[in-house]
Amino acid sequence: MNLLKALAAVSSLTLVSRILAFVRDILIARIFGAGMANDAYIIATRLPNMLRRLFAEGAFSQAFVPIFGEYNKRRGHDDTKLLVDHVTTLLALALFVVTLIGIVAAPLIIYLTTAPSFVKDVEKFNLTVHLLRITSPYIFFISLVSVAAGILNTYNKFWVPAVAPILLNVCLIGGALWIAPNFEQPIVGLAWAWFIAGFIQLAFQIPFLKRIGMLPSFRFSLKDEGMRRVFRKMGPAVFGVSIAQISLIINTVFASSLGTGSVSWLYYADRLMEFPSGLLGAALGTILLPSLSKHYADNSPAEYSKLLDWGLRLVFMLTLPAALALGLIAVPLLATFFQHGAFLDTDVMKTSHALIGYSIGLIGIIAVKILAPGFYARQDIRTPVKIGIATLIATQLMNLLFIFGLELHQAGLALSIGLGACFNSAILFYLLRKRGIYQPEPGWGEFFFKLCIALIALALTLWFGMGSEQHWLTSHGWTRIIHLSWLVVLGVVVYFAVLFALGFRLKDFSRRGAM
Repeated sequence: MNLLKALAAVSSLTLVSRILAFVRDILIARIFGAGMANDAYIIATRLPNMLRRLFAEGAFSQAFVPIFGEYNKRRGHDDTKLLVDHVTTLLALALFVVTLIGIVAAPLIIYLTTAPSFVKDVEKFNLTVHLLRITSPYIFFISLVSVAAGILNTYNKFWVPAVAPILLNVCLIGGALWIAPNFEQPIVGLAWAWFIAGFIQLAFQIPFLKRIGMLPSFRFSLKDEGMRRVFRKMGPAVFGVSIAQISLIINTVFASSLGTGSVSWLYYADRLMEFPSGLLGAALGTILLPSLSKHYADNSPAEYSKLLDWGLRLVFMLTLPAALALGLIAVPLLATFFQHGAFLDTDVMKTSHALIGYSIGLIGIIAVKILAPGFYARQDIRTPVKIGIATLIATQLMNLLFIFGLELHQAGLALSIGLGACFNSAILFYLLRKRGIYQPEPGWGEFFFKLCIALIALALTLWFGMGSEQHWLTSHGWTRIIHLSWLVVLGVVVYFAVLFALGFRLKDFSRRGAM
């Protein structure tokens, strides 16, 4: 399996998903703007997404994939299938309980964990509670989707899980266009689209699990040694992921207290930041963890280190230009995508401040997704957890400084998240080096020098090509779209043409994964 081809496949599907996500967000911004209904919707969907990361994509994947990879490599099909059955059954039961709690205790959850300041506005608070009760079952469906993804990725079926977000965005676009208008409060119809999307995403995975003989059956047992190892690992993993989610909850509380619109401004900036983060960071993390786990099971430390080196070079080569572009052309991007209907030019400017804050720390946000699997694949979850605690403290100290000291408002929240991720990735990198897990390959100095030249060329191209921000705020429709399109294409061409002229070749980044 060629990892570069696998990355291209996953990234291509992620690109489709991100484009659809933009269409979705443009529709939502146009219909609902950055007002009360959209703030309530964002809060109601954020909690299920946080729990999804807590129970499935985060803690579960970190604990399950390395052990599942070990079983798949060293034991027979029957033992591996038994592990899948026992783990999935217990996780599904736990998720069912969590879903019920989300429905029954929605008012208390909103008050304590996400937006207590909403209580001052009874209409906003009640709407948020109602939406959360509808979206809570999404945690059950999408967490089981993530279980399926861990299994399929280990079998190198990377494209199947990558389709799931596409299905989500198709459902949400359909919900905004055709379901929402049928409700007295249209935003309620959008919440029901999340419920439908979770069911469809899970149903899509089933035939592929059946084809590889790994479709889980209901088999409950607390005595399975492998299952107990998974859930023992999940303990610190849940704690580790909880740290990131606690930070996000605190940031949400801060944002909700900064006035109407602040939650939405931060959200739309996050949506643009998630484009490169998902396209590269999530895709690389997805394909690296199974291969790193197999190298660890095979006791191949040299190949393990080389794989991390390959991932880091790709991160720097592709993330730095993305961060530079997000910061330089924040207003053109936001005006083109979101300045329609109820989303005004003032919303564009407020959101651009948050986007610039995110862009400064984008390299850290993506690097964490490459460096943390360097520990997870070795079944070492405690180290990233300890680093996560330090990151939480550092992030909240920066929040206090940026919001109350420097009065940067939502831009300060975004900046603290980005710089916190840089702090996290720096410590992860230091410990990987100190423990001899990662040894950089030769040529990093020359690699960085050439990148800097290409980045300077990109910066000049974007700066002179974009024109004034006022032009983007006052122009409309196709004028913006055409200008942004040729600006982005020109920037990409210039950046990679300079790299090519300096000796970069695609074949130099080709690498085979562990089998």
